[in-house]
Amino acid sequence: MTEETGTKATYYHYKLIKKISIPRQLIWSHISLPVIMLLFLLLAFSWTSLFLFALAFFLTLWVHFVISRSVLFISKTAFRKRWAFHRKLPWLGYMTDQYIGYGLFRRVHIHTLWIGICLSAVFILWSPPAFTVSLLFWHLWLIAPRLYILSRLTGERKDGMLKFTDEDASYYQQ
Repeated sequence: MTEETGTKATYYHYKLIKKISIPRQLIWSHISLPVIMLLFLLLAFSWTSLFLFALAFFLTLWVHFVISRSVLFISKTAFRKRWAFHRKLPWLGYMTDQYIGYGLFRRVHIHTLWIGICLSAVFILWSPPAFTVSLLFWHLWLIAPRLYILSRLTGERKDGMLKFTDEDASYYQQ
């Protein structure tokens, strides 16, 4: 939870305002959550929860991809070269590769959060409880690091830029 304010780093005419590090302990606890959840599902439901848990993970990745691409498409931004799938924590899933506007990043992930919750709620009616719980879990688990960054940037101007590395996020302003 280290925050550093600096005036040395610049990106063209942008100045580094905040550097938000994600502590290793938080990442390790984040990694342990799926194991705990899988054990819970196996004990609460049945051994088929293992298959449903894996299926829900891939379905959630796909849903996040579709929602993000849709919001980016509607926003009319050039995103094809800037966004890609990441396989490394904490940014697992469809994420930006380059600098991105804070307002656009916020819009994409707030839409992903709410639409994903609504889709998980729709599955309550037609799918097994283990699958619905798995969908909701994976949705919140995948979006949690992004929401952590958004929560740390509450109150900042929306016209800034964000840059993500493997261990932190940097917020720049003009």
